[in-house]
Amino acid sequence: MVVRRVGKYEVGRTIGEGTFAKVKFAQNTETGESVAMKVLDRATIIKHSMVDQIKREISIMKLVRHPYVVRLHEVLASRTKIYIILEFITGGELFDKIIHNGKLSEAESRRYFQQLIDGVDYCHSKGVYHRDLKPENLLLDSQGNLKISDFGLSALPAQGVNLLRTTCGTPNYVAPEVLSHKGYDGAIADTWSCGVILYVLLAGYLPFDEVDLTTLYSKIDKAEFSFPSWFSNGAKSLIRKILDPNPETRMRIEDIRNDEWFKKNYVPVSQVETEDINLDDVYAAFDDPEVNEQSKNEELGPLNLNAFDLIILSQGLNLSTLFERRQDYARHENRFLSRKSAKVVLSSMEVVAQSMGFKTHIRNYKMRVEGLTANKTAHLSVMIEIFEIAPSFFMVEIQRAAGDITDYLKFNKNFRSKLDEIIWKPAIEKNKPRTIRMPKR
Repeated sequence: MVVRRVGKYEVGRTIGEGTFAKVKFAQNTETGESVAMKVLDRATIIKHSMVDQIKREISIMKLVRHPYVVRLHEVLASRTKIYIILEFITGGELFDKIIHNGKLSEAESRRYFQQLIDGVDYCHSKGVYHRDLKPENLLLDSQGNLKISDFGLSALPAQGVNLLRTTCGTPNYVAPEVLSHKGYDGAIADTWSCGVILYVLLAGYLPFDEVDLTTLYSKIDKAEFSFPSWFSNGAKSLIRKILDPNPETRMRIEDIRNDEWFKKNYVPVSQVETEDINLDDVYAAFDDPEVNEQSKNEELGPLNLNAFDLIILSQGLNLSTLFERRQDYARHENRFLSRKSAKVVLSSMEVVAQSMGFKTHIRNYKMRVEGLTANKTAHLSVMIEIFEIAPSFFMVEIQRAAGDITDYLKFNKNFRSKLDEIIWKPAIEKNKPRTIRMPKR
């Protein structure tokens, strides 16, 4: 058996796969420590103009060394790959724990919230604002301690700039001032998200959860929510102060630390490391003139498909499957075509997915859709990507990432039925009955 090595690490099985990377289990041969190795393909991140964003995410994670934040050990690189060596976390997502167990006890919710506040406060002390705090981005280690992860939307404000202006994050957890498209304080906006997370831990469901986005935004803007009967007075008082729609009067983290409900059984974090953080390995991993030049010159856009790609995607040489001419295939169709602009297609799909009660996460022209199924009993995750197959001609591919196939098929059918305005159908589909077939050659 051939053991693959990257530097001092022995690389094992794949334990996760995301939009731009695979995550593999690996072991440090010098210390025996288990790590997670995130493997990125240079060509892919160049093609999607992701160099600066990924470099920023890596730099942020190296700056933040805290017991309640996933630790980034180092960055390695080859001519074709970039390897990010991360702390190996075995306990899964806090989101999964809530899905499986429902609401948590007040004591357990408080402990997670205390750890969350400790970690977020430290990030803020380093000038890092997460901007996408939610249970899906909170991991649990083998001891059940919380670890903040996924700094893909984090911000380090420009020097001399106090307000951030990018609207991002998952709508249900986002502060009202972020949704208003005005400048906002990243620390105060993160605090709001922490308040929503505390509510979810104690209730087992969201305080703001409407299918219609206009109604959702309106309720967030007014902080219009109610408490279930089992919330204690202390928890209700704290959450009300954090979920204050006015960022000027919203409770600050230093005040949260002094709250009586928060302080109960609070164990302050042990001494945080004060070592000097060296980013040389980060810069070296991207220090390729060709990489830098291409990333500057390449305009952000959907991935282009050439003729060979199309042949592979079309089940052999029968390109008719791209055009939905077979009813049996159409029932399980995972692609459609559009003549609308890629931005219109993306925004339309985002609105539809959110109107169906799902959360959306977008990076360039890939979108991850996730949430509970219609009967609220199972979790479904779907990956959607837009490809350009000709000028002003786009193909959308929908794939199940996690969840039951039956739930996925129901989602796909419902989702596509709401996208008629952007789905292009060939003239033959519009003008001829389904029983007519193209003549064989």
